[in-house]
This record gives sequence, structure tokens and C-alpha cells, in this order.
Amino acid sequence: MSENQAGAGAQGCYCMGAGPHLSDMLRHFLPESTREHLRASRIEFLKALRSLIDQRIDQLSKTEKKGTSVTVE
Repeated sequence: MSENQAGAGAQGCYCMGAGPHLSDMLRHFLPESTREHLRASRIEFLKALRSLIDQRIDQLSKTEKKGTSVTVE
């Protein structure tokens, strides 16, 4: 790992502080209605992920039947 990469990792930000500046810039240029739609889309995406995770948990939680059934005459 290079010295620059190690320094960025130690500070916890690989964007070198550009992220907050970009966010501020987008807040000024995007209309409020657009920001609301983007926020709603992020929420819906996270809900979709949650439903996938819940489905997988249900699949893993089901107990499998062990053994076989034998009819006795």
C-alpha cells in the first residue's frame, strides 16, 4: 500500500474532503422536488434490499425434515 493510500485510510475519507463540497454544490443546483425523488428512491432501494435479506433469513430458518417415512402394514 502506498503512503497516500495509507494516509487516506487513516483519515477515513478517500475523497480527500471533496464529498461535502460536492454535496453542497448539488444542494444548490438541484431543485427541491428532484432531491425529494432521489431521497425516496434511496429509501425504496433499501427496502428492496431488506426484503431480499428477510427472504433469505426465512429460507435459512426453515428446518429440513430429517429421515424418511415408512409405512408399516
